[in-house]
Amino acid sequence: MQMTSFRLATSALLAALCVNAPAGAQTPPAKSEPMNDNPLLVESKLPFHYPPFDLIRNDHFAPAFEAGMAEHSKEIEAIATNPEKPTFENTIVAMEKAGQLLARTSRVFFNLAGTNTNPQMQKLQRAIAPKLAAHSDSITLNPALFARVSALYEAKDTLKLDPESSRLLWRYNRDFVRAGAKLSEADKQKLKALNAELASLQATFTQNVLKEVTASSVFVDTKEELKGLTEAQISAAAAAAKASGKDGKYELRLTNTTGQPILGSLENRALRQKVMEASLARGSRGGEFDNRETATLIAKRRAERAALLGYASHAAYQVEEQTAGSVDAVNKLLTQLAPPAVANARREAADMQALVAAEKGGFEIAAWDWDFYAEKVRKAKYAFDESQLKPYFELNHVLLDGVFYAAGRLYGITFKERHDLPVYEPSVRVFDVFDKDGSQLGLFLADYYARSNKNGGAWANAYVPQSGLFGTKPVIANHLNIPQPPKGEPTLLTYDEVRTAFHEFGHALHGMFSNVKYPRFSGTSVPRDFVEYPSQVNEMWATWPEVLKNYAKHYKTGAPIPQDLLDKVKAAEKFNQGYATTELVAANLIDQAWHQRKADEVPDANGALAFEGKALEQGGVAFAPVPPRYRSTYYSHIFAGGYSAGYYSYFWSEVLDAFSVEWMKARGGLKRENGDHFRSTLLSRGGSEDAMVLFKNFTGSEPSIEPFLKRRGLETKAAGPAKD
Repeated sequence: MQMTSFRLATSALLAALCVNAPAGAQTPPAKSEPMNDNPLLVESKLPFHYPPFDLIRNDHFAPAFEAGMAEHSKEIEAIATNPEKPTFENTIVAMEKAGQLLARTSRVFFNLAGTNTNPQMQKLQRAIAPKLAAHSDSITLNPALFARVSALYEAKDTLKLDPESSRLLWRYNRDFVRAGAKLSEADKQKLKALNAELASLQATFTQNVLKEVTASSVFVDTKEELKGLTEAQISAAAAAAKASGKDGKYELRLTNTTGQPILGSLENRALRQKVMEASLARGSRGGEFDNRETATLIAKRRAERAALLGYASHAAYQVEEQTAGSVDAVNKLLTQLAPPAVANARREAADMQALVAAEKGGFEIAAWDWDFYAEKVRKAKYAFDESQLKPYFELNHVLLDGVFYAAGRLYGITFKERHDLPVYEPSVRVFDVFDKDGSQLGLFLADYYARSNKNGGAWANAYVPQSGLFGTKPVIANHLNIPQPPKGEPTLLTYDEVRTAFHEFGHALHGMFSNVKYPRFSGTSVPRDFVEYPSQVNEMWATWPEVLKNYAKHYKTGAPIPQDLLDKVKAAEKFNQGYATTELVAANLIDQAWHQRKADEVPDANGALAFEGKALEQGGVAFAPVPPRYRSTYYSHIFAGGYSAGYYSYFWSEVLDAFSVEWMKARGGLKRENGDHFRSTLLSRGGSEDAMVLFKNFTGSEPSIEPFLKRRGLETKAAGPAKD
């Protein structure tokens, strides 16, 4: 999934509020704490400025944030009041260089807040969010600073800038305008208030989701009720219950999505229903973690902010920056996908219903039955089920002999695990990454296990992004949520978890291969509906025959996965795609429904779920056996992350991905020349050039939607996503 990010405007704000910012130089200490006692106040002396996790304490963050904002403000004020005529160096480059302490602190804090949080960090997150928003506004709404940027932009044709510098000037000017630099003073004050409130609301939403996942666990009294789960899963459930103070019971912990992995195995239908209903009710069942009011307030305030900035809706504001270009283009794509997706899902449900009838089950297929009966249908149609695959998908083999092997074959890079660097959690692994010429490219952190204090889902982030301006090399992390087995047991992955490991490493490659001068363009600093594209391309290697045979080996015997099983997996690739596409279309329609509204059209908290249901009905995807991948009350992507009005990005990127996969296949697939071409034309360029220009540089043509439709088994004459 996504590279972690927060609200941003200029590169300085990117440094302050998101992970794609460079490590910085030494800065003065905060008054409240001596410099030598706070490792955040100085640049790390570990390799590649790797964070000194073993030295960082919770109480280091607040003074580091305060010192970082103070120093950044001082640097920005010096730029804004510089008596010299504005130049690219003394204004734009100066802003790129500013804010390094704040950037360093923000990267470490927000990354750890998502991966290894605690009550003290959560309290600080709520407190610091509005302060960071106000700090951001103090920069983008500074009239003297904008005057310098604007003057340079007006004179851009006379500055004789290189292409990357020219784009940086364009980017800064655009960021300032979109952030409200041209508003009246009164409207600027309104905007500041909205931004501060939104920052607080988004922090609250995130924390409610995490707490509600824990609070929604389902407890089971007897082992017999867990029939269908493996002994390892049952042992893990017993250990989880014991850790929760309910020794002798079994705890089924929920994951972030609506669907829950255990539903494909649990034979007890009543328990399946209980798990699914607990999942669907998260954030909407009353109590302190209820997110209905928070979600509706976020949507309302975003709509108010968009109107203040001159946009018809928050969606219009957001999509303007994406490759889609317009809300109409997004709606067109979703309208094209919904009918064939639901039609396929209904056919899949009919196959399952026939199986229920044959078993004399006497019930209609429901959402809690889907995964369980999908596995039965898969087994009947293709003579295999997921349980046959898992023994061949042991985590270490998947990572070293699969993910790393494919990257080595394609790009010539190599990896070596190291144990001398501190980690924030014992299961995190660190690897040196060496380039094709033997020089070190950067560091990679693998954080793959689920924890109660870790956000759900999967994502990548940068602790140190690449930058020619600062001479920094990347330190990139991947995060998954694989259940940790009991001690001594192997970690066996599902097929989806394998694909996710390859996907997230695609983000890591995008960050590690970055070769740009300015931190504003580093790594995944690309449009939201483009950022998932390279990572989705990397998924293709999970099932590439040479790669699959290298890592898919039985964890006990070392025997390679049988060819007949591989053939069955290949034959079943389009299986259940009706469900998979429908749940994503449904989630997208919810996203757009919330964000294409004017403020007075946003419902109140009591009407939130009815509003969601109406959006699904109007979009033609209100099919009860296939609920949306996320419901509004635990939809962190759009209410707390960087995907508001942008969850469509996964589909949009997949159109580009499917086309690129066909391009790769037509040229021999896993070959160095293909990897080198992808790296040089696209992966290394970050956001330094228009995203679709980079795509055309790589493929040599415009994308077509047909490979995407073929992949998902959607028979339609729909046209590809072109700008209107």
